Amino acid sequence: MSCCDPLGLCQYQTNKLVRIRSVRLGSLKWSLNGAILLVICIMMLWNRKYQEFDLVVSSVTTKVKGVAQTQVPGLGEAVWDVVDYSGPWQDKNSFFVVTNVIVTKNQKQGKCPEIPSKGRLCRTDKDCEKGAWDHQSHGIQTGSCVKFDVLKKTCQVSAWCPIETKTTPHRPALLAAAENFTVLIKNNIRFPAFNFIRRNILPQMNDSYLRSCSRGHDSLCPIFRLGDIVREAGEKFSDLAVEGGVIGIQIKWDCNLDRFMQHCLPKYSFRRLDEKESNKTLYPGLNFRFAKYNVVNGVEERTLYKAFGIRFDVMVFGQAGKFSFIQFIIYIGSTLSYYALTTVFLDWLIETSCYSAEAGQNYSERKVESVQDKQQCILCVSYVDEKKLRLVKRSHKKSLQDIKPMSVQPRKEDGGHLRAVLCLLQLDVSVDHNAQPPLDCKPDQNPKRGRPAWCKCDCCSPSSLPQEELCCRRSDGACITSSPLFEQLVLRRSLLEAVHLYQDPLSPPVGGVQTAALRHCAYRLYISWRFGVPPTDTHPAIPSCSVWRIRKEYPSPDGQYSGFTPARVAQSNREL
Repeated sequence: MSCCDPLGLCQYQTNKLVRIRSVRLGSLKWSLNGAILLVICIMMLWNRKYQEFDLVVSSVTTKVKGVAQTQVPGLGEAVWDVVDYSGPWQDKNSFFVVTNVIVTKNQKQGKCPEIPSKGRLCRTDKDCEKGAWDHQSHGIQTGSCVKFDVLKKTCQVSAWCPIETKTTPHRPALLAAAENFTVLIKNNIRFPAFNFIRRNILPQMNDSYLRSCSRGHDSLCPIFRLGDIVREAGEKFSDLAVEGGVIGIQIKWDCNLDRFMQHCLPKYSFRRLDEKESNKTLYPGLNFRFAKYNVVNGVEERTLYKAFGIRFDVMVFGQAGKFSFIQFIIYIGSTLSYYALTTVFLDWLIETSCYSAEAGQNYSERKVESVQDKQQCILCVSYVDEKKLRLVKRSHKKSLQDIKPMSVQPRKEDGGHLRAVLCLLQLDVSVDHNAQPPLDCKPDQNPKRGRPAWCKCDCCSPSSLPQEELCCRRSDGACITSSPLFEQLVLRRSLLEAVHLYQDPLSPPVGGVQTAALRHCAYRLYISWRFGVPPTDTHPAIPSCSVWRIRKEYPSPDGQYSGFTPARVAQSNREL
């Protein structure tokens, strides 16, 4: 009950099957189940959920080809081949192509003025610290302040002189012709779980094919033009070549290794990996320095190159799948829960006004049934001097008469009982409102004990069970057993026999069993009279005075009674 457990934490629910015979609901059910089955099958085939998957293990090698001729300031006209623009600057799964360069010729070990910049100008030798250097220095300070030009003086350094002075790359890029260079990508893959090996150069690709193939006509061609790679990455080669950048070449392997659906081919895609907006980065593009050394007149010299270029990173990823009976069973088992969506939708439809309000109420009453735990026994108490019913918890220590109620609810009249009583009562029977209460309402009890403290009507019998210590009244007054209606509605033998015969048409007319049956019928008639329809999951408690009065009228032959049993009382009340 909500009053006992407002949070609903002390409840346990079990499923209850309710079958509704309806053409509309049946058709809707199978239509929804069919739609769910169709979606499950489509998703299984689309995502290959019936397969076991393994991730790719890959190795990549590249080979760049192309020659360019350009006019380099300080060097003049020069021819660049793969050794010059690519050389040894290749990393694992990547290659580099020089697209722009700043050249500083004839550098020798010596002393020369430092490049002037913010904070590097000096006036006297005191402004220069001998042996000092920082991360922006080109050499070690000698401690002298010398002229850099007519207007500026800087600290002298021991370095490769002359120091590189140009910092801004050429525009347009000196090696813009690299756009037409090509690269051959050789990718070998393996799926260890299936012992499957493949490469992107397929068996049918012979030497003549590789000499003539192009990605414009064949998406599987492993030879790529650098300009096409940059263009498919969404960039313009002439702009990217000035300061350099990083381009990703993605190779995706999505392989189906099932015999009748075998498919395992690479799919290429391209994207830029670095920040392309130069003005948003502190050090835009990609560059590095290298030098070429020679000896002139016994003195070592070098030519310093600051190379700008594009690094291409080849990234391989993918998976292969093959039919697995275990994965198929797991998928089928996991998708069975989707059929619960049909039940959820139909339950919602029935319980709303979209279907039928009357059918929804009937469905809810039949589907949901509340059952109390054995330890949660809620008793229903009715006093003759009160019009409402009290709901109390059962206690093994405190008298039922003294327990404070959890809640008070209005009494709900049992119309069926009232009509049955009126039909069973004889027409010549009338209730004498002037009749005097019976003088012998007190049950047989030990006179030494006297009246129990919890009794208010002076007709109750002492009991050793707290749940039987209940009076018919809340305050002092006449006992309900003294009412003429008690005699007519509860104790009248002809009425009890008619009720018992109605419930058990083949019951024996005489004997001890008949007396016990009449006594139990009297209990049920009292409950229907005084409690009406008790609240759900409650057990009506009959006052002690009424119990002893019924027992006196219909005694047990051996003088033994079972006493107050909530489960039996509740069951009897439902049977009535």
